[in-house]
Amino acid sequence: MFHWLEKNPFFFAVGVFVVIAFAGLVEILPNFAEQSRPVIGTKPYSTLELAGRHVYIKNSCNACHSQLVRPFKSETDRYGHYSLSGEYAYDRPFLWGSKRTGPDLMRVGNYRTTDWHENHMKDPASVVPNSIMPKYPWLYTNIADIDTAYAEQLTVAQFFSVPYNKPVPMKDGSSAVVKMGSSVADANALALAEAKAIVADMKDQDVKDAVASGKIPEIVALIAYLNSLK
Repeated sequence: MFHWLEKNPFFFAVGVFVVIAFAGLVEILPNFAEQSRPVIGTKPYSTLELAGRHVYIKNSCNACHSQLVRPFKSETDRYGHYSLSGEYAYDRPFLWGSKRTGPDLMRVGNYRTTDWHENHMKDPASVVPNSIMPKYPWLYTNIADIDTAYAEQLTVAQFFSVPYNKPVPMKDGSSAVVKMGSSVADANALALAEAKAIVADMKDQDVKDAVASGKIPEIVALIAYLNSLK
């Protein structure tokens, strides 16, 4: 058998390729599967955070901002620890991006506050001099689509086994539970409770009044999403 292979270089090369490919799969696949599992501290998005993610995509924020810190010193010095594949376990779709007109936002929740986002989205140049980012005044009047966010939660919970209403491990050794409503009304109530905690740190009185009346402006949902990026 081996003598025959030695006399037929083409089949010998094919055999070597098959053996190496099989060995590579044995080494790579288990590690890939392990790395793609959620890392400790990665939680599913709440209903309000998902609604904010929809606002983020709808306004094409991902066209100018990436969410992928690359493993280079210049990146980690500015944005924090490089991104791990397991940190995207609950992202559908991924928002890695390939262009940075603005800074990467993968860990923006670690160094920006609700108050900062409120002012920045209203008038970017007032917060970051010479910023070319446009103003987003409609976010303060448009109402977030909580129903669609809840529908997405139902879908991913059913088909992708996202652990809503179950404890997930945190980096400090504790656990956290991201609640998913049992109905649209329940989901709206949970989102509203989260929104009230956010507007407590905001100054825009119209936004505060809207949340007090049971409505959630898109700026509140967007800030909830940005605050979750850590």
